[in-house]
Amino acid sequence: MTPKQWLPLMALVICVFIVNMSEFVPIGLLTNIATDFGISESSAGMLISMYAWAVAILSLPIMLALRRMEFRRMLLMCIALFAFFQVLSGLSSSYWMLMVSRIGVAVAHSIFWSIATPLAVRIVPAHLQKLAISAVATGTSVAMIAGLPLGRIIGLALGWRMTFIVIAVVSIAALILLVIVFPRLENPGTFTLRKLPGLFRNKVLVGIYVMLAVYVTGYYTGYSYIEPFLYQIAGFSDNVVTVALTVFGLAGIVGSILFTKFYDRTRFRFMMAALLGSAVCLLLLNPSSVALLAVMAVCAFWGLFATSFNVAFQNETLRASPSDASAISMSLFSGIFNVGIAMGSIIGGWVTDGPGVGNIGYVGAAFILVATAICATCVIRGIKATDRRGIGPSE
Repeated sequence: MTPKQWLPLMALVICVFIVNMSEFVPIGLLTNIATDFGISESSAGMLISMYAWAVAILSLPIMLALRRMEFRRMLLMCIALFAFFQVLSGLSSSYWMLMVSRIGVAVAHSIFWSIATPLAVRIVPAHLQKLAISAVATGTSVAMIAGLPLGRIIGLALGWRMTFIVIAVVSIAALILLVIVFPRLENPGTFTLRKLPGLFRNKVLVGIYVMLAVYVTGYYTGYSYIEPFLYQIAGFSDNVVTVALTVFGLAGIVGSILFTKFYDRTRFRFMMAALLGSAVCLLLLNPSSVALLAVMAVCAFWGLFATSFNVAFQNETLRASPSDASAISMSLFSGIFNVGIAMGSIIGGWVTDGPGVGNIGYVGAAFILVATAICATCVIRGIKATDRRGIGPSE
């Protein structure tokens, strides 16, 4: 790849980093935000679930409304909007002001995650498309490695509001870089609302979407409350919690590398390993809390399997989509993903307030085991049947 091809991809990955950092930061600062506003941790967790519901509800309508907009212009508008609401988050003087600003960020998120992966695969040569998907996933993992812990460090040292201000500054810098290096990409604009029912007749896509909703619900039942779990059950200090979250993200890079190297040769086994591995990690979360190294190992494998799942099924979504519907299919993927986040954070809150935060792993694992069954019986069978019949996505 030439620098002209690398630079737009790297600029996009930087945007992936900051968007994900913004999404993850409330998880790492949940206790601080709750203390500052005098609310419970489960109430602070509503910042996560309301953000997710906003993305879930808005992703498809926004992309249908913008379906004719040129992609570079759409991306620049999205990052500008993102930066504005990050500033507003940093200036929030009340819980509800923070909630409104986070919903504004969610609007930008809705646009960004509908186009990020489709744009990544369009700006690289065809034989490097899996590398582009992996690069997007790596941006997410780096946000967990550096972004979430850095957000915690800034928040603990200077107050959680400064974390959002720093994100705003970085996003403005990313916007300037995009203006300089990102190419114009025409949007075919041929997908219309009348074509939408056709996506829901695509058995592979429907299977992915149903499985995704169940998987992400289970995943975020555990992950939304990982910080209070590590404090209260594992008994970790602030610094050790930060290290554990860093280990989680670092392992995600390994997952994206494994995807690039092995996915084509072990496609269906890779899918099942990502699902079953996630379930096992959640089941082991509470038992491992008796030993520091055991918790770190569980966090590492959990991060690896979670990223493996994400890149594998983004790839399958793009493969199953008609060529003019990739952004729409990904908007549905992003919206459903965020339904799972919202449901997971709500269920995790119920578990935290009821049986106790120590049980989040068991409840989360139950959902992921159901998702594994859906993957085996619907998604993989559907893909095999489609491959046997030689049916393309547009058919």
